[in-house]
Amino acid sequence: MKIALIQSDLYWEDASKNKKSFESIINEIDSSINLIVLPEMFSTGFTMNASEVAETMEGETVRWMQSLAKQKNCAITGSLIITENGNYYNRMLFVFPSGEMQHYDKRHLFSLAGEDKFYTGGTQKVIVDYLGWKICLQICYDLRFPVFARNVENYDLLLYVANWPKVRTNAWDSLLKARAIENLSYVVGVNRIGLDTNNYEHIGHSQVVDFLGNYILEPQETENVFVVELDKNVMLETRKKLDFLSDKDLFRIDF
Repeated sequence: MKIALIQSDLYWEDASKNKKSFESIINEIDSSINLIVLPEMFSTGFTMNASEVAETMEGETVRWMQSLAKQKNCAITGSLIITENGNYYNRMLFVFPSGEMQHYDKRHLFSLAGEDKFYTGGTQKVIVDYLGWKICLQICYDLRFPVFARNVENYDLLLYVANWPKVRTNAWDSLLKARAIENLSYVVGVNRIGLDTNNYEHIGHSQVVDFLGNYILEPQETENVFVVELDKNVMLETRKKLDFLSDKDLFRIDF
């Protein structure tokens, strides 16, 4: 699978400008790409002003993602603020080339920034089946909670989108590697760059780690598109040789 990671600065609470910027970038991406990954809250930045900027599942940004997925004949994923039944969600959409969608609502809300006061947490772990790959969708703060990410479904790719600040970059780098090693899975982490309105600096460090914790794409700090190609068969062969997942603990998560 060929994946394009888009590491970009974001316009604060301006969906129109963000979509225009990302569309310009996406239009330049090679037609061989299977999956395009955008950061967390790519249309607004990581804002708690949900009531002012939230959209519906029938809104402009969702339709924009569907249109681009069809035009590029590839899947597109990233999170945005969705309102539904009176609640607000940090929702990661996975849009297939057909325009069909699956979504994951962020389970672990970042209480340090008050995210839990404005958003409703998700109640399901979501695994997407795409081109023969099982992809686990996760958002930013979820990275700190290994039990929720534990590979009990034999997924092939663990995918994180984020607005992770520079001050905690070491944790981001370390935990992405840890999730890859403990789950014998590829891990892709896509973060934003730039200074947000709350004066939090982001330096990206978008990266791709293989199932043994080796970098396929080392942490990046520039605004750019980074393309990687992942080989599922190599991962599966390694799992046969190093069958660590068979010894995993059994547990239940209560939502």
